[in-house]
Amino acid sequence: MNIEDHILALVAKKLSNGASEEEISELDELLQQHPDIHNRIKPMVEWWQSDTSESVEASSYFRFQKIMERIKANDPSLGQSTTLQRNLVKKKQQNGVIGYFANRFSMIVTFIKIAWRNAQKNLTYSSINVLGLSIGMSVALLIGLWVNYQYSFDRFLPNYQQVYQVRLNYNTGTEIITGDAASLKLAQTLRDRIPEIKRVGVAHFDKHGLRNGNHKVFLQGAIVDNDFLKILQYQLLKGNINTIFKYPYSVVLDQSTTKALFGDADPIGKVINLDNRNNVKVTGVIKDVPENSTAKFNFLTPISYTELTEGWIIEGRKAGFGGNQFWTVVELNQGVNYAQVEPKIRDIEKENDNKKYAVTSLQPLSRAHLFGEYKNGKEAGGFIEYVRLFSIIGVLVLVIACINFINLSTARSQKRAREVGVRKAIGSQRRQLVLQFLTESFLFTAIAFVLCLCFVQLALSPFNTLTGNSIAIPFTSIKFWLIVIGCVFFTALLAGSRPAFYLSSFNPVEVLKGKISTNRSSEWSRRVLVVTQFGCSIALIISTVVIYRQIQYAKNRPTGYNIDRLLLTDFNNDLHVNYVPLRNELLQSGLVESVTTSNSPATEHYGTGSLDDWPGKQPGETAQIAFIGISENYFHTLGIKISEGMEFDRAADTSSVILNEAAVKRLRLKDPLSQHFTDDRKQPIRIKAVVKNSLMGSAFSSVNPTLYYYEPRWWTFLIYRLSPHVETHTAIEKLTKIFNKYAPSFPYSYRFADEDYNKKFQLEELVGKLSGIFATLAIFISCLGLFGLAAYVAEQRTKEIGVRKVLGASVFSLWQLMSKDFVALVFVSLLVAIPSAYYFMHNWLQGYEYHTQLSWWIFASTAIVSILITLATVSFQSIKAAMMNPVKSLRSE
Repeated sequence: MNIEDHILALVAKKLSNGASEEEISELDELLQQHPDIHNRIKPMVEWWQSDTSESVEASSYFRFQKIMERIKANDPSLGQSTTLQRNLVKKKQQNGVIGYFANRFSMIVTFIKIAWRNAQKNLTYSSINVLGLSIGMSVALLIGLWVNYQYSFDRFLPNYQQVYQVRLNYNTGTEIITGDAASLKLAQTLRDRIPEIKRVGVAHFDKHGLRNGNHKVFLQGAIVDNDFLKILQYQLLKGNINTIFKYPYSVVLDQSTTKALFGDADPIGKVINLDNRNNVKVTGVIKDVPENSTAKFNFLTPISYTELTEGWIIEGRKAGFGGNQFWTVVELNQGVNYAQVEPKIRDIEKENDNKKYAVTSLQPLSRAHLFGEYKNGKEAGGFIEYVRLFSIIGVLVLVIACINFINLSTARSQKRAREVGVRKAIGSQRRQLVLQFLTESFLFTAIAFVLCLCFVQLALSPFNTLTGNSIAIPFTSIKFWLIVIGCVFFTALLAGSRPAFYLSSFNPVEVLKGKISTNRSSEWSRRVLVVTQFGCSIALIISTVVIYRQIQYAKNRPTGYNIDRLLLTDFNNDLHVNYVPLRNELLQSGLVESVTTSNSPATEHYGTGSLDDWPGKQPGETAQIAFIGISENYFHTLGIKISEGMEFDRAADTSSVILNEAAVKRLRLKDPLSQHFTDDRKQPIRIKAVVKNSLMGSAFSSVNPTLYYYEPRWWTFLIYRLSPHVETHTAIEKLTKIFNKYAPSFPYSYRFADEDYNKKFQLEELVGKLSGIFATLAIFISCLGLFGLAAYVAEQRTKEIGVRKVLGASVFSLWQLMSKDFVALVFVSLLVAIPSAYYFMHNWLQGYEYHTQLSWWIFASTAIVSILITLATVSFQSIKAAMMNPVKSLRSE
């Protein structure tokens, strides 16, 4: 926009009584700086102000037309409707491309100035628009950062596209179960027989104790082969990738473990003690494994070390394809894809001697985090479902914020109608008006985005605490800025396009005649948008309530054991050696009332397998059973009730097992204590007892059939219950001394069983909390829009309210008059949202085997709360307008 057209625009706003004080001052300054334009415009202003023969509202258009004809006769260039276009073409011809773009830039700057002045003039509505947009953008950005983090798992690896993890599908006769543990024999077979596979790496994860003098830690480690770090290329800070595992007695530490054991000293070549059994030399240091890694560990030892020091590795090799104890990854050659490898590996275990085999498959490592659930041997979702859910929520909240902008901008169209009419009459083209209003939208969106960055930065710390992630805004990432700037432009177009095209469509003839009647289609579209945004908000509220009820329903489920004051400690070498005296002293101290051991935690089972032989078995049938190795006093310590028989004692042998009721039902056993079956070695097994079901798996699924066997040696967890007569903190202090006495080389570590149990609800609780937060923000943004619309309606009906008050209308009746339209819109939103929410939440609940029901009161209470929130939002403006002095109301026009 050149200076002449800018002056004309300011004159138009002044003549239509739409110019602010700043714009009037700017106009005066510009006219003084350009006297030639002032002389040409001066007659127009004088004639406009002197022609008062008719009502201003009734004759605006005719007066303007008459004045333009008089001006045109004296100065045709000012009166032509194509002035701006001709000036632009002329300037483009005179100044070339640079001048053309400079002129365009000047026009945009002018539009920004006008937008800023309009924002200051209508501060309340501008604030509502910016605040609503900024909150919506904050939610979208926060969710976007979280979604990007979930998709980033293992993608930091340089060669992640070629890395796959091995999965095995087991056919039980009734279903196909997928596992991610494979055997050493399968790993070696893949190396030897499949030329498309470049490398195969295996890992077995477990906790071990490391000690350097008085510095000792007990951390998660992994036994790995030589190719593990060549496939998963974590950053090696010190050491040579080709020699770090050359010697069996070696260890690779991460940065944190190195710091804990050596401080700032160089650890390479130094010796530390492993599990208080052997000394190993530090041969490498890797950067701490990122949180977005599927494999998590603090140190690595070579598989050759375990082969020399422990016999289970050799036994695992002898077990053939049945020794599935290793997490296995493969790296395909460049240019090779899974489709080329799949036919060669799927039936590789068919040669198994006992004729039991699993179908081998590969899953891209980068998909393992999001697609962890399998059904009938194929990917069936997993965490990706929640990622998609929150992606939809982020988009919905942003759309709700954009709807606010659209509604408030179009609702206030009358305020700018005369400005548009006059500007069109003096030559402004529609595309220029569209560009002006879009510029205003971009200004609001840019301000909202700056606030959005501030809000997200403030929210990241509590958000990371809630989700357990380490998400940050990547300010230095060019890719991030390209994406967010693109989203800002898209949001500005989404929010500003309809107001721009709507306001620029006004007919100058009708506007200047004073006919600014509200377009029916515009009114209906605004109502549809309000219904849409409130419908989305109400659906989110219902979803949050249902998720919370599902979590509480599962939490209140009987567990079958007592986790009160129950503690677990990971076994280490010292505890294994000194278990009997440790147990005796714990019981004699009075701090502990019961002690037992197990190879699984108190609230879950680590091992599952197939049972192939039992009385009444059908041909080809196998049963998936959870296996838990325990010692004596296990059921007494956990509080699991015995239905019949007796639990293990010290005289028990390995030929006895105990089943839970779910296993008895699955195996269809009648009179189970009299039944015998055989194990994999064809040895007879008798059932010593049947115990009540205990919830060891998911709290949202049925109880797993479980077989307890006597394990006198290979324990993983020490489980003990504190005495109810001792304060917890006092007991922990005294227990620390006892454990340090029998395991001086290891730090005393413990955790409460109720903490383990609560982790079963961790994901669902996270979903519920995030849904609640985002639903609250969505309803807040919607209420901001309602507040703005209510203020606008109150302003438009000021004269009507004054007349009604003069005629005797009460405040209550006026409040009722102004509130009923909004309540009606929310009621329609309820009619849309409730069936939609019922459909989606019903399907969501069906994904859980153990789930609550959708009660009618959830929808009824949500409807009541939504209406109350609506009334509370609009009542302030309604009552304020109703209590206004009618003298002032009637004088306002």
